[in-house]
Amino acid sequence: MQLNSKQFLGPENHADWETARYLILPIPYEGAVSYGTGTGAAPVAVLDASNYLEFWDEVLKIDPSTAGIVTLPPVRVRQDHAEMHEIIYQRAKEILQYDKFPLFLGGDHSISSALFRALKEKYGRLSCVQIDAHADLRDSYEGSRFSHASVMARIREMTPHALQIGVRSMSQEEAEWIERDRLAVCTMHAFRSRLYDWRTALANLPEPVYLTFDVDAFDWSVIASTGTPEPGGFTWDEVLHIVQHIFQTKRVIGCDVVELSASPHDRNSPFAIAKLVYKMIGMHIMSKS
Repeated sequence: MQLNSKQFLGPENHADWETARYLILPIPYEGAVSYGTGTGAAPVAVLDASNYLEFWDEVLKIDPSTAGIVTLPPVRVRQDHAEMHEIIYQRAKEILQYDKFPLFLGGDHSISSALFRALKEKYGRLSCVQIDAHADLRDSYEGSRFSHASVMARIREMTPHALQIGVRSMSQEEAEWIERDRLAVCTMHAFRSRLYDWRTALANLPEPVYLTFDVDAFDWSVIASTGTPEPGGFTWDEVLHIVQHIFQTKRVIGCDVVELSASPHDRNSPFAIAKLVYKMIGMHIMSKS
């Protein structure tokens, strides 16, 4: 298997394809964004930032790198939304034949429905947990059913089992759908006010579970550079608490991290995302999976 010239954790990461338990696939696509740009450059920014991570996790008390983490070459990009969806789907199908845990590094959030499609074909039944500032339940947006604003509408066409956490921006139509069908959506207001029992909603999801993480779920103090920013997001520790609970209680079979808007003036955001990806790997090592 050909590997990326840029490896997650940099030249000190001596992972071998044959023995690595984890693989990272960069998907530098931003053709479906609607506001800020920069998501196409996000995977490289995160890989570069990962060079400066310490390998030891002081909370989990392990070195996740010893499980082996390899980074594959980026997915080739096309501008047509439907064509790009198919390219991502086919690439995901290829790598899922290997016995490795996949982490997909976006790119805009539209990539997730293609990834979910490939994983659902492999596992048959699949639930989705979305951590995000936006509901992403529009049937289409700006003329495309593959917009980042429609990703959860596409995923909910493939599974009735989904939980959305941290939402603090939606249209009236999305709100009406959530209310009408009693969708499992924990808004940020409900999370902070303890008006929604997201742990029970998570417990009710059948396994396995796919986790899609949009970095605009974070407060601006953690992630300043994202394409569709919203105030009032999660702190770093809140996110780690939620994600660790997901890994501890559910069989997670893949993750994506999307929507960084890479900027030459912001080194903090890609570093935080690199650390989040590394934390996810450590949490998976320590999980029930």
